[in-house]
Amino acid sequence: MNAASDRHAVVVPGGNYGPQAGLLAYVGEAVARRGARLELIWWTPPPDRTLEERTPWVCEQVAPVVDGLAAPLLIGKSLGSLAAAVAAERGLPGVWLTPLLTMSACVAALRRATEPFLLVGGTADDFWDGALARELTPYVLEVEGAGHGMLLPGPLARSAGVLGQVTTAVETFLDEVVWR
Repeated sequence: MNAASDRHAVVVPGGNYGPQAGLLAYVGEAVARRGARLELIWWTPPPDRTLEERTPWVCEQVAPVVDGLAAPLLIGKSLGSLAAAVAAERGLPGVWLTPLLTMSACVAALRRATEPFLLVGGTADDFWDGALARELTPYVLEVEGAGHGMLLPGPLARSAGVLGQVTTAVETFLDEVVWR
């Protein structure tokens, strides 16, 4: 992607985390400041399906949005990281915030990826595996002590600092890798 006007990004929410919440709001702003158009996916995941059974459902929600755009960047939080399968199938870059690295479907999709992706997670997140993340991609931000919401214990200012770290990592990834 050369011209900023040709840039698109699809924001894929988490299970209980909308496309304009917390981390996704700031990542979306980083993308918008680089001239990209944002497509926000809103959803209510089916409560009667296990996490493993939600992979096809996530792909069904994301694929039609992606198919209408020219080579978008995919950005997903938690459950949204299951859209890595769509990114792998279509050769798209990704930013995966707190990806589900304990799920074989997510890991298999990331292994199939042909375009670069950034993984962001915390060492206190049960879904995170830092060694695996570093095996999958050279683009990793791992935050010591951060849980699945990328929050740290103690004063909230520490968690706000993590938000800054995540945003900086995304901006660097966008500027140096995706849209250089």
